[in-house]
Amino acid sequence: MTEPISIIIVDDHEVVRNGLRGYLETLPEFNVVAEAASGEEALTLVAEHIPDVVLMDLIMPGMDGVETTRRVKKISPRTQVVVLTSYHEDIHIFPALKAGAVAYILKDMKMEKLADAIQRAVRGETILHPLVAERVLRNLRGESGEGESFLTELTEREMDVLKLIANGLSNSQIAEKLVISENTVKGHVSNILSKLHLLDRTQAAVYAWQKGIVHSGSTK
Repeated sequence: MTEPISIIIVDDHEVVRNGLRGYLETLPEFNVVAEAASGEEALTLVAEHIPDVVLMDLIMPGMDGVETTRRVKKISPRTQVVVLTSYHEDIHIFPALKAGAVAYILKDMKMEKLADAIQRAVRGETILHPLVAERVLRNLRGESGEGESFLTELTEREMDVLKLIANGLSNSQIAEKLVISENTVKGHVSNILSKLHLLDRTQAAVYAWQKGIVHSGSTK
């Protein structure tokens, strides 16, 4: 007999956790092994249970769902993270997928479809809500038209750091130039990559040149 799929539900709203557990426990193919009200609690439970699936809310106090997803995948690479949220904006979608989520579905989904998504996630299939899939495709085709708007999310200091990255400065050199600590620079770089949906500082440098943030001969 096949073992039921083990699930941990992560959501800071008790009513949501109870609703999900109540439905999933009516189905013999699922076993809800634990619930977590925060990202920090989720990491402890994942290490303890090594579940097949984590149903992950994105917006939570403290550690958010993106960072929790990233850490879950480090603790238990075999665990599949299914994001279950109300948000379908690019600023939420791409960081979650890059953090390792295999699925991104919205809370307006019917319960039967959620059950199907969980089963498919266990098989490693990528499941995207239609609204999310549309945004991903538009982004891949370069049709989102939102490249400029992402820049508006950067603080003035983050823009300074981005320009210096584009000019080839290391973290220590940036720290010296801006008279801040290297750890602070690392924090700015991390925020820049997250806000611009980029993977590394090389992509950040290319992005800055493509957008005309820096020009030939500029030093800042």
